[in-house]
Amino acid sequence: MTDKLHLDRAHLHRLYRQMLRIRRYEAKCVELYQAQKIRGFLHLYDGEEAVAVGVMSALEARDAVVATYREHGQALARGVPMERITAEMLGKVEGCCRGRGGSMHLFDRERRFYGGNAIVCGGLPLAAGIALADQRLRPGAVTACFFGEGAVGEGAFHETMNLAELWRLPLLFVCENNLYAMGVPLADSEVETDLWRKARAYRMAAEPVDGMDPVEVEAATRRALAHIRSGQGPYFLEMRTYRFRAHSMFDTQAYRSRSEIDAWRQLDPIERLRRWMQANHQLTEAESAAIDAQIAAEIDAAVAFGEAGSAEPADELERFVLMDDVVQERA
Repeated sequence: MTDKLHLDRAHLHRLYRQMLRIRRYEAKCVELYQAQKIRGFLHLYDGEEAVAVGVMSALEARDAVVATYREHGQALARGVPMERITAEMLGKVEGCCRGRGGSMHLFDRERRFYGGNAIVCGGLPLAAGIALADQRLRPGAVTACFFGEGAVGEGAFHETMNLAELWRLPLLFVCENNLYAMGVPLADSEVETDLWRKARAYRMAAEPVDGMDPVEVEAATRRALAHIRSGQGPYFLEMRTYRFRAHSMFDTQAYRSRSEIDAWRQLDPIERLRRWMQANHQLTEAESAAIDAQIAAEIDAAVAFGEAGSAEPADELERFVLMDDVVQERA
């Protein structure tokens, strides 16, 4: 597992802890949703944790991130505080968007986390704009844009790919290919199912990656970032991954079989890394138990913070609708 990237024990522990942290947190989100404390839609990252954790491990603080609406894992891996995410999903003012964004629209200006977008492919043109601004005003910074394979059929995907390569934008495309978009098998919507080849059609550097292995993901991301930061233009990574849960809480999953899900569960990135670390004497039972306890305590504290938060006063609901309100807030 570690033949392509030299990792010490501490880094392996961080990768494992971050993935497990995302998995356990989202399990708690399911409980909150079923208790009707989280409203609206809820899209879970269960199974895809290696992508967010591997990519974020390679990014720097100066870099920007444009996420998908399945973004809890991406936000946590980027360092957005769990308590602020929880407050946001519970609709509280203490949330990272004052409770106005909810599950699909997390945002953190300090960490350059530009949040999710509920429009399929909606984040790609925005990411190109951020990368263009950074190219001129913040040399060396890279924008990482996450999107699902369902986005590759949209016109904005091709327009963004073309401009990114034409202008040599510092843009990392991270395609989270979980095979079904919302519920259509990839082979039923795309003639070319090796999605990285679509980037090659624009003469862009691209490669497929095992998205169920955080070490492979981080290694590929570091290669891509070195390419981008050296001024060679954008890079496309097709992360081949799988979501164990439904597309959303309302999805009946009639488009795939139980046996297929079970087969993919054998590739669970958390269990794969845990078994490898234990077999190679990088993780003891005592250390594993301590990580479990730390994560449980963090989740309990985040939920308590969110539930103790306050609702936005009715007389402030019209704030931030116009740009003048945003400018005033920043001042």
